[in-house]
Amino acid sequence: MTYTYKTNSAADTIALGTEVGKRLKGGDLIAYSGGLGAGKTTVTRGISLGMGLGDEVTSPTFALVNEYRGDKLSLIHFDMYRINSADDLETTGFFDYMDDNSVLAVEWSENISDELPEDCIRIDIQRTGENSRIITIKTTEGDDRFEDIRY
Repeated sequence: MTYTYKTNSAADTIALGTEVGKRLKGGDLIAYSGGLGAGKTTVTRGISLGMGLGDEVTSPTFALVNEYRGDKLSLIHFDMYRINSADDLETTGFFDYMDDNSVLAVEWSENISDELPEDCIRIDIQRTGENSRIITIKTTEGDDRFEDIRY
């Protein structure tokens, strides 16, 4: 299933992310694609808000992984920009985080595409202007959680 949304500001992008975050469940993995400055971390900030974890989300570029712990669900935010192999991926602890108590959000997921589960949620972000984005959410057949989001 494919859902496409347009945002016209960082606030819109966060609001869309918030609605996505409200619909996530433990074990979900979000695989982002989009160039530098596309808004992957901005969407993740909204997702964190929607999950009830606050908005203190920062890019995991240098840390590789940032954890945002909640009472029910946690958000684990990865940056795979510098990950080039399965061995590199193993050193991040990626597989240890995959459980029913966490949602994983993976920036630069194309670098680990062979290791992603078939049922991951794919979010592609394309800049169409200084502040505007086209955000496409792809899920497996029958997963309509992200249909008709209003933000």
